[in-house]
Amino acid sequence: MKTIVIDDLPGFLIGQEQDLTAMTGCTVMICSSGAVCGVDVRGGSPGTRDTDALNPVNNRSSVHAVLFSGGSSFGMDAAGGVMRYLEQRKIGRDVGVTVVPNVCAAILFDLNCGDHKVRPDERMGYEACENAFSGQKWMSGNYGAGTGATLGTAAGKMTAMKGGIGSCALVHDKLFVGAVVAVNCVGDVVDSRSGKITAGARKADNSGFLNSELYTVETYLNKADFYSGNTLLACIMTNAALTK
Repeated sequence: MKTIVIDDLPGFLIGQEQDLTAMTGCTVMICSSGAVCGVDVRGGSPGTRDTDALNPVNNRSSVHAVLFSGGSSFGMDAAGGVMRYLEQRKIGRDVGVTVVPNVCAAILFDLNCGDHKVRPDERMGYEACENAFSGQKWMSGNYGAGTGATLGTAAGKMTAMKGGIGSCALVHDKLFVGAVVAVNCVGDVVDSRSGKITAGARKADNSGFLNSELYTVETYLNKADFYSGNTLLACIMTNAALTK
């Protein structure tokens, strides 16, 4: 098995656009020929667009793009720009008079990171698509949907750390799989091998990590809202044979 860069996944294009002053942005994963797609939505305050159509009982056979956006629910506007760009390129479901791109979207909460009055909009979604088709190279960190992401917010934003967006891709013979993840979580990032916290909520005196899991267990009775402002978004892309 060989590690490759996410840009090298055949059949997929990825584009990002962001406002580094307002600290928000969006990331789009495009499959022009359409890809069989499934979805798993969890959490207490999810924000999604057109994911119900992916239920196996429905007839939606493929998806042409998946959008991750900051801006909370306001960021859904960026999907309109993705729709407009793909329609102009004749990418979508042929309905006779035009094509209708199947675009699924999910949002994360980043309004308290930068300027809450600036959110990903139709223009930003359109520009993310332009960047994808122009050959924009993948960038991890404060880019796209990860621009305003945070992590370790269990004890409040003053002891939290910056989140972001990342990717991983692997190939084995003719089989490939890649993942794009926007990390905007309430908890910590833990090294799976050592069990050590590598990023997350810090102690108030900045002497080390707080351990978000223990903190949440110890303080949940105060009815604090730990979860509504945190979402982790992940998109997995593969050429494995899937039927639904």
